[in-house]
Amino acid sequence: MTELLEQVIAQLKNLPSSEQDAIARMILEEIDSEARWEATFAKSQDILAKLAAEAMAEYRAGKTQELDPEIL
Repeated sequence: MTELLEQVIAQLKNLPSSEQDAIARMILEEIDSEARWEATFAKSQDILAKLAAEAMAEYRAGKTQELDPEIL
């Protein structure tokens, strides 16, 4: 465990149980959210590679045009 996390836990121990539980829920939700994002991103690699290949094929075939920042 890192020193910073140990400091946080030491401070949490001084809070009322309800606040400890609320913070614990927030941390667990964040960890779960990060895990879901990582899993989703890992699954999308093949799709992203396919889309990139399609975009490059369109570029090489002259089917694309430069974006004009004035129009965006």
